[in-house]
Amino acid sequence: MTLRRVSICYQENSQVYFEAIRDLAWPVWLDSGKPRQSRGRFDFISAAPSTQVDSDALGPNEFWIQLQQALDLNKTTQDSDLPFCGGAIGYIGYDLGRFNQTQPKTIDADFDIPDALMGIYDWVLIQDHDRQQSVLVAQASVPEDVFSDLISRFTNPIPIKTTGNFELKGVQPQISEQRHLQSVEKIKDYILAGDCYQVNLAQRFDMNYQGDCYAAYLALREALPSQYSCYMETDNAVLLSLSPECFLSADRFGHITTKPIKGTLPRGETPAQDQQLAKTLLTSEKDRAENLMIVDLLRNDLSKICAPHSVQTQKLFELESYANVHHLVSTITGQKLADVSATDLLKACFPGGSITGAPKKRAMEIIEELEASRRSVYCGSIGYIGFDGALDMNIAIRTLIADDNKLYCWGGGGIVADSSPAGEYEESLNKIGILIETLKRKFSRVEL
Repeated sequence: MTLRRVSICYQENSQVYFEAIRDLAWPVWLDSGKPRQSRGRFDFISAAPSTQVDSDALGPNEFWIQLQQALDLNKTTQDSDLPFCGGAIGYIGYDLGRFNQTQPKTIDADFDIPDALMGIYDWVLIQDHDRQQSVLVAQASVPEDVFSDLISRFTNPIPIKTTGNFELKGVQPQISEQRHLQSVEKIKDYILAGDCYQVNLAQRFDMNYQGDCYAAYLALREALPSQYSCYMETDNAVLLSLSPECFLSADRFGHITTKPIKGTLPRGETPAQDQQLAKTLLTSEKDRAENLMIVDLLRNDLSKICAPHSVQTQKLFELESYANVHHLVSTITGQKLADVSATDLLKACFPGGSITGAPKKRAMEIIEELEASRRSVYCGSIGYIGFDGALDMNIAIRTLIADDNKLYCWGGGGIVADSSPAGEYEESLNKIGILIETLKRKFSRVEL
């Protein structure tokens, strides 16, 4: 299919362009966190998808089939300098992965959004922050008057739907600290019994709110700019993701990258303390072992759909520092087999090992046993799958879901044999603390 493209004036901050199209249906901003985030290169902005693929309407198996069919119907030749020229954008929630792993269901959902939801977007504005260039790309199916309207919006970017007020009314942990500590002990018992090596345990926080979630997102991206962020409005819910973690990235030639995060310590209050915490994390045998277990799990997942001997660990235990925490990050690459589709790739590896544990199936069974609620989008993936088969999906950590005047937020961590229950509880608070504290400072005086 023929692509249309037109150059647009580059903006250091993509906010102005997102606001120019926010009045359209299902607006989405895949946000690299620029200009405050040094990592990341591209921002993608779109709206008004031509169709939606909803797992609740279709069922899990049919969701994957329909998603791939929608992408195949619009196969296109990729521009050599553009990573994404249209395709599916949205989320695949953690709970869809239970069906991939044939998991039992013991927890009921307590709010109503689909397990997975992807829109098929026929145009996209791309901001390339490395080259300081912007381009609007549209499929041939986009009507000429629509394309002209988009050019006008981005040429003279006047916010159509301005940010409203936001009020945070309360913050409530879903479970007690005691229950969390007991769950950590239970996981350690399973590990000592030989059931598993590691389990990722999460807890949820519920907040009442009124107003415009976009105002909340702007405050959060200012406090915690992250290269795999996303703001998306759908008919069902609003997603606010400030994720630093790549689940899977693949170009149109099938080169795959995954970058699991395992190992976390908070930032220090002084430069000297911060440097010491970073050194402590880099030399921590526990955190390095935890990271290595997930690297092995992901290498195994990738080997199912990659060419023999192509899966390689490029980096181990690299330090990445963010506004609130230091992380250990590893990088694994592979070459996808020619007959493997983008959805085959996601299914083979989903959900990401860094947020399940090892072995994956047993870890997910223990998560189902011990956690108090469905994870929904949290620990799933948000991002894009191109019509050409390229994809870039995050791990949806540091992710909030807004639904029916409720805001949901999760924090978790990997439990291993020598985990300290109190330490793991504190780590889960550190990971989401900046999110909740930012909203509290800006929009309320409510105490956690």
